[in-house]
Order: sequence, then structure tokens, then C-alpha cells
Amino acid sequence: MRFKCHPPAGHGNHKEDSPFLSSSDSASKRNDYYDKNLALFEEELDIRPKVSSLLSRLVSYTNVTQGAKEHEEAESADASRRQMPKSLNMGTLMGVYLPCLQNIFGVILFLRLTWIVGTAGVVQSFLIVLMCCSCTMLTAISMSAIATNGVVPAGGAYFMISRSLGPEFGGAVGLCFYLGTTFAAAMYILGAIEIFLKYLIPQAAIFHPADIHAGSGAMLNNMRVYGTICLSLMAVVVFVGVKYVNKFASLFLACVIISIVSIYAGAIKSIFHPPEFPICMLGNRTLVRDLFDVCGKTVVVGNDTVPSQLWKNFCSSENSSSAHCDEYFLQNNVTEIQGIPGLASGIIKENMWGDYMEKGQILEKAGLSSVDVHGSMETFGFYVSADIATSFTLLVGIFFPSATGIMAGSNRSGDLRDAQKSIPIGTILAITTTSLVYFSSVVLFGACIEGAVLRDKFGDAVSKNLVVGTLSWPSPWVIVIGSFFSTVGAGLQSLTGAPRLLQAIAKDNIIPFLRHLHVICKMLFLKCKYVMLTADCCFLSLCVHVFAHAQVFGHGKANGEPTWALLLTGLIAELGILIASLDMVAPILSMFFLMCYLFVNLACAVQTLLRTPNWRPRFRYYHWALSFLGMSMCLALMFISSWYYAIVAMGIAGMIYKYIEYQGAEKEWGDGIRGLSLSAARYALLRLEAGPPHTKNWRPQLLVLLKLDEDLHVKYPRMLTFASQLKAGKGLTIVGSVIQGNFLEYYGETQASEQAIKNMMEIERVKGFCQVVVASKVREGIAHLIQSCGLGGMKHNTVVMGWPYGWRQSEDPRAWKTFINTVRCTTAAHLALMVPKNVSFYPSNHERFTDGYIDVWWIVHDGGMLMLLPFLLKQHKVWRKCKMRIFTVAQMDDNSIQMKKDLATFLYQLRLEAEVEVVEMHNSDISAYTYERTLMMEQRSQMLKQMRLSSAERDREVQQYSLDRHSLIRMGSLYSDEEEETIEVLPEKNQMTWTSEKIEAERRNRILGNDQSNVRRMHTAVKLNEVIVNRSHDARLVLLNMPGPPRNPEGDENYMEFLEVLTEGLERVLLVRGGGREVITIYS
Repeated sequence: MRFKCHPPAGHGNHKEDSPFLSSSDSASKRNDYYDKNLALFEEELDIRPKVSSLLSRLVSYTNVTQGAKEHEEAESADASRRQMPKSLNMGTLMGVYLPCLQNIFGVILFLRLTWIVGTAGVVQSFLIVLMCCSCTMLTAISMSAIATNGVVPAGGAYFMISRSLGPEFGGAVGLCFYLGTTFAAAMYILGAIEIFLKYLIPQAAIFHPADIHAGSGAMLNNMRVYGTICLSLMAVVVFVGVKYVNKFASLFLACVIISIVSIYAGAIKSIFHPPEFPICMLGNRTLVRDLFDVCGKTVVVGNDTVPSQLWKNFCSSENSSSAHCDEYFLQNNVTEIQGIPGLASGIIKENMWGDYMEKGQILEKAGLSSVDVHGSMETFGFYVSADIATSFTLLVGIFFPSATGIMAGSNRSGDLRDAQKSIPIGTILAITTTSLVYFSSVVLFGACIEGAVLRDKFGDAVSKNLVVGTLSWPSPWVIVIGSFFSTVGAGLQSLTGAPRLLQAIAKDNIIPFLRHLHVICKMLFLKCKYVMLTADCCFLSLCVHVFAHAQVFGHGKANGEPTWALLLTGLIAELGILIASLDMVAPILSMFFLMCYLFVNLACAVQTLLRTPNWRPRFRYYHWALSFLGMSMCLALMFISSWYYAIVAMGIAGMIYKYIEYQGAEKEWGDGIRGLSLSAARYALLRLEAGPPHTKNWRPQLLVLLKLDEDLHVKYPRMLTFASQLKAGKGLTIVGSVIQGNFLEYYGETQASEQAIKNMMEIERVKGFCQVVVASKVREGIAHLIQSCGLGGMKHNTVVMGWPYGWRQSEDPRAWKTFINTVRCTTAAHLALMVPKNVSFYPSNHERFTDGYIDVWWIVHDGGMLMLLPFLLKQHKVWRKCKMRIFTVAQMDDNSIQMKKDLATFLYQLRLEAEVEVVEMHNSDISAYTYERTLMMEQRSQMLKQMRLSSAERDREVQQYSLDRHSLIRMGSLYSDEEEETIEVLPEKNQMTWTSEKIEAERRNRILGNDQSNVRRMHTAVKLNEVIVNRSHDARLVLLNMPGPPRNPEGDENYMEFLEVLTEGLERVLLVRGGGREVITIYS
């Protein structure tokens, strides 16, 4: 029976590997086959198409964005619904530059930059902007190199990292980038709600503080309620159609540009005519301006001087003579200063250095005189105070999100006319533009606005006006309205992009959780479908069925919108909304974006240093040193912003990485990590080539020889179980097998065998390599494996081979001859050999021995293998609780007491814990049982020779009727070689008449007289077996020296019998032969 086996398909994305080859185009294939001018190549045209076919597919190829309708139509079986992809006509300005501007400019510029400048000062604010913008610029250079090294579909940073660093990094960083984008949506929504409730319609607040002394709890609750409502409305808009978001994108961008222009216009106007925004100071303390009308202690009404509203706030009575007032209020004067002195005022000198404050600290102006007395806590609410403790690192984390958004151009690569030209130019120009705006804004804010106003986060000192709005021209409402719409637009963009990013990750099928969730949903539906359950449960299962058929996050609506990914994004964004603080959400998303940018730089650096042949970016202005500098800056900014957030973000990414690695990422994208691994492996192999490892570093590097059955399945899986327990994931493990036949005919079987062995290795958790060879003779194939497995210094030093079970019952001697030939090959190659006998009784990886012994019978010294193997086995949880016993044999002239002491000392120096026993074997008389066993062995040998002689004669008679030997599949096992045996036909001898008594006496005399070596060997086997069974019958495992085969091949069959006698009555036996070198040492 011939198996039609084919090599398994690769794990890579076929569309990415061969995007221009279509296996379904049968018409073109037929034309290729019957092209008369290419008849010489017609047999390979299915895998090597004509150049004309390649070029035609190259012209029609397009990389549409993931989640677009073209992807859904490509997967649909209905060809009538197919449409032509949209034309690519977006240039650098509309496709990259303006989208990057819209994504970079955001809520931080309008709501927090003035506060950052006032708190950190112009110099340190300049440094913060420089650090963040330099980080994004270096990342943009690396991103440009990656983006111009081929086509980048949707997914942006995720696609670039995953294809450059592998699915593990891609999945981990992709999810972090997704979380960052999702929290960015929450941050923009919180910014929009802050503008709405504080500056647009403060009366819309639902919750109000009990008094002015109450904290910010009421405001946070308002943010949560309105933020949830706003998030729901935005999610509905995105669900209804992304086209509406795209239509309003230009409007939102216009709002941003108009707002920024108004700031510059107001700064220029302030040179000649500064805006009127006076602030009221009590001593050097800043007062909340909307709690009183006149900045003074008294006012003149008619001809009378009466206490002002400010007096009433600080005093218990309106009578100025008898009132009990706050001591600080009485001791200090009320003054009014200009909140916007203007660009020509020289206020920048006062704002040059920072003034970091603790939570609850009152804003003070250093230049004003003040009597420092302790005021009443009841009046604390009338002063402007800091709502959070500030530091340089906190401000870095809050500002960095305003520098993100540089991936907007790469995300649109499918819509660009020339992506490899537009992405670098547009992205770098956008970062340059925004950086100049930030730098100039820092200087303008410090030069135009009073420091007390700058440190006033919510504009309490300027009558609840937006601080940056006080500088704008022609009206503060330009900034308020413009910033509101820009934050709403940025939130919509984030809610649009995040689900598509999750959809791209889900479609790549690299995260097992997303893959398994689809299977679980189907199982739930089937359970309800075939079992009579309640109506509620069936309704739930119907929802689950819909969820399952949507493939959860990989697909969505019929037009490709990621519905379920949008739902998950909304739920995660709601977590950010519930935090309700813009200053707390910003550092969170800073961590995720910084981690993403870190790996973009790492990907570029790795590809550049490896110099892989496919690394040919059109963008030339990159260098690995710049990428490493950007990576270092990202890492530094993470820990500068918030070291604990950095650790949490890296922990999340690390857990995702290990989860994908542990579950097995089923993708091969030719990533840089694989190239890095090859370079590291090459370097390590060259180092290993310098010489053999030192005895201290020696560990068994295994070549496991497996036997396959007729269906190409592993016959003894416990061989792999034993290997995994011995190795525990350390060192080299090569699993090999031999198929008998011709390589050209059995290549498919070879691939199927390798896949079957790899599957079994995965089940038994054996980390290693697989190699199956095809040879005309099994023994030759084994010899090839022993000689050629491994590479350089990374070669096996130990062979693990199974026992040839049933060799006594088989008339064919080739099974045990293959076994003995393998023993001789390992000896000639100076390799150690382990033969686990009765391997089916060996424990599985799920079993645990809670007690028992591992017995070592140290008969001869062959390098210390017998000492080392039990120690390695005890590292595994199966054997961990077993104790070790070492037995050695004392002869007549040995001092058994001294031997025991010496052996105990030797084990102490080896740092091995074991019980020591010396067994005395003084009786050297050969028993009758030994003679009987030897006689039976000789009789069996003679009988089998006669049977093989008769079989050879019959074969010669029917040879002309036999089938051709090459027409039959001959799946020989490792220990059942089917090569032709040359059997010498003995000449006929003269027949003589013998009685049975004479025959028996003659055979006994021949044994006793001519072949005493067999009797002695049988005697040793019998005596040792008696002692071993007596002492180790209850041992979990018995290890003993494996005697070598005889030098004369004629005694091979007797050798097998000696081994059988030696191991009779033992449940688990491991026969061990050393490789001729010391493998364990007493020295450190």
C-alpha cells in the first residue's frame, strides 16, 4: 500500500509570501502548460510561472486596508459580488501630512501645555518637549525605513513590528498599541468633557459640591457620567459608518489649525494691546476670581464705604469694626495684577524656572510682598490651589501623548499613490511642524502669561476661562470651541482605529485566546442546539452563535466593520472614563505608546545589523545607532514618566509574549528575531567548534532513535517521555528515524513521518529537532544518523535506542543484528548509549513517584554515566522524590569494607546523595542451571540456522514467481532491517546414525570443551541477575552497565541472550554504555 503523503503547508501567510501567485487561476495555468515556446519548462509552470503572468498579477495587486470591504469580498464564495479596489490617489499632503497633524495635535496642547510651562518653567518645559519630540522623530526615522521596505497594510506599527520581530513581539506590542489607542480615546473624551463642563456649559453639571471647601469628587462624577454618554454616542457613530467620521475629519482638522493660528495672533497682538484679564491677589496668594465681584476689601456705594463681597468671604460679619476675620486677610493687602502682560512685558524672566507644588498648595507670586501668617482653613476654598502633586517626571508622562500620532500615515499606506515616498516625507514634516509649534508655544506662553495664571490648571484666577484662550485672538471662544471639536474628532479617530488594529491582530490568528474564543462560542451554541434547554438559554445561545459566526474580533458586519472589536474597545475605554482624570489617564497611554515606539526602533536596528537580503528600504537616511538611541530614549522616558506604570506595561507585554510563545504562534513571517537567532546560533556554533566541552559542562546531548509502525506513527512514545524527563528542556535533543527505500519515491512519507514525530514531541514536551532519513538498508540509515546529525560543535554525544522486543520469537535475525550493529557504531563513534528496556512500563510525565529507589549497579567504570543519569532524572518532578542507591560488586580478592568507604567518599566529593552497598560475589562455581541455559542457547541457535537454511532454499525455488521488490512499500523499522541476507549453504555431509543420548553428550562436551567463554558469560549474567533481582526487585528504575558485543560477529546471537538473562525479572531497566570519556568530576 502506497501512502500519498505531502509535506505540510508552511505557517506563514501565503499572501505575504507570494502575493502575486494565485493557485485558483486555472485558465492561466492551462495557457502556461500549453505554451509551445516554453515546453521545456511546462512541468514546473505551476510553481514557477511565466514572467508575463507574474507581471500581470503584480500590476493588479493592491494592499487594501484590513477590515475594508475588499477583504470580505475576497473571502466570499460569491464571485458576482466582487468589486474593483478603489484607486490609490492620495498624495503626501492629504494622505500623510495632514492626518499626522490631526493625530499629533490634541487635548494636551489646549488644556495642559500652559500648566506644564507654568509648573516646570520655560527651560524645563523646553527640555520636556525636546525629549518627547526627539523620541518621536527618531522613531519616525526607523518607521520610515521599515515602511519603505515593502508594502505595509493596515495595522501600522503592529504590522511592522510583527513582520520584523516575529509574532510573539508583534502580538505583545500590538495589543499594547491597541490598549494605548483605546486609552487615547478615553483621554480625548475626558478632555472634551472637561472643556464642556468647565468652559462651555458649566450649568450642565449634574453633581455639585456641598460647599466651596468640598473636594473634586462631584466633578469626577460628572466626568464619569458625561464621559460614558459621550463614549456611547461616539461608538454609535463609528458603528453606523466610518465614512461619517472621515467626512468630518477635515472639519476637525480645520478647528485645530484655526485654534493654533488664533494663539499666534493673540501673542502678536499682546505686544501692542494685551488682553484684559486681571487677577486678584491677597498678599502673594491667588484668589478664585468668580467668588467675588470687586477685587478689594471695601467698595464705595454712593457716599458710603461698605465691605465688599471679598470681605464677606473672609469675615464672619459685614460690620467692619466688629467682624472676626481671617488673620491672613487682615494682615495682607488686596492687589490686582495683569494676567496677560503681553509679549513685550519681560515676564519670561520670572517664568524661566519651575515652581513644583504639592497637592493642596496655594498658588503664590514670588514678587509680591506678603505677611506670612497662618490663615483659617475655612477660607482655603477661596484660594487657587494645586489639585495634584507635580514633578518633572509627572509632567513628562502627561505631555508625551501630545507627541504621539506619528503612525497615521503608515496606517493609510493602502490609500497612497506612492507610499514609499509619501510616508517618510509626510511623517517627518508633520513631526517637524508640530515640534516647532510646541517649542514656540512654550516660549510664547512663558513670555505672555503671568506665572500664577500659567500654574492655574482650570483658569480659576481668570474667571473660569481656559488659560490658553485668554491669549487667543479675536476671542477666547475660538480656542474653547475649536479645542472641543478637535478633541471630539481625535476621540472618534481613536475609536475608529483601535478596533481595526484588534481586527488585524485577530485575523493574523497569532493570539490563541482570540482563536479559542471562537471555538468555545461554537461549542456553547451546539450544546443548546441539541439539548432541550430553557427559552432564555436558547436566546443566549443565539447571541453566542451570532458572536461565533462573527469570528469575534476578526470579522464584523457584512461590510467588514469590526463590530465586536468596537464593543470590546468601548468597554476598555470605559475603564479610562471611570478614572475620570485626564492627568491620570495620560501617563497610562504614554507607557503603551512608548513601548510600541521602542520596538519599532528595535525592529529597525535588528534588521539593519543583520543585513538580511530582504532589508532594502528606499528611505536611506537611517542608521542602527539612531534606532538604538531612539530605543534608549523610549525606555528612559517610560521610567522617567512613571516607573511603576512602566513595570506594569512591560509585565503585560511580557505575559502576552510568553503566552503566545507557550501556546505556539502558528506564523512564520521571516522576522528579524529569527535572523538574529540564526546569527547567534552561528556565533555559538563557531565558539563550540574550538574544542569539546569540559567535563563540568558535559550533559547528555541525545539522539533518540524511534521506531515507526506501518501508519507512520511512533510505536513507543515513552521513549520521548524518558528523553523529556532526562533532559528537562536542557541541551540538545535530536529525534531520528529511518525509512527503508528510495528517497525519490518516499519523500512524501519522510515529510509525514517528520510531522508525526514532531506532533508526538509536542505532546511529550520534548524540545528538540527531528530528522528522518531514507536509506536502502535500515542499519545504514542508522549509521548515517549517528554520523551526520547535528552541526559543528552542536552534536549528539549519547544515543537512546529501544530494545528489539520479540527477537527470540522471530525467525528473522535482522532485527537483533541491526540492534547490535548500532551498538558497535556508537562504540566506534565514541558515543554513550542508553537502552531503556520495558520502556512501556516507564512513567508518563503526569505520574509522580512519592517514594522508591533508583538503583545503580556499578559493575565497571565507563566515565561516570551511571552516576550522572540518576541525578539528572531526579531534577524532573516524576523522579524527584526517589532516593538513589549505588551497588557495586566485590570479588574474592577485594576488601568490601574498604570499597564501601571509598565509594562513600567518592560520592561525597561528587556532591551526590546516595546509599552505598557492596555486594560480595565469592562463589565462582558454575551451576548446573548455567550449563542448562547455555545449552538451550546453543540449541536454539542451531535450530534457527537450519530454519534459515531451509528458508533460503525455498526462496531460490520461488524466486521467479516473486513480485518485484521495488513495487512494494517496505516500511522497515529501526530494528527490522529487510535487506537481503547472504546465507552460506553448507555442503551436504555424510549421514551417520546417532542415538539421542549420544547427541546430547556430544553437544554438552562441545560446550564444555570448545566454547567455555559462553559458559563463563552466561555464569556472569545469571549470578548478576540473581543479585540484582534480590536487591532491586522493588526499585523504580535499575541502571546497570551494558556489556559490549563480542568482537567476533558469530557470537552476536549469544550476546542478545546474555542481555536477556542479565535483565530478567526487572520491571524497568536502563542499560548504559559510556562514550569513553569522563562525564563527571569531583573538582569545582
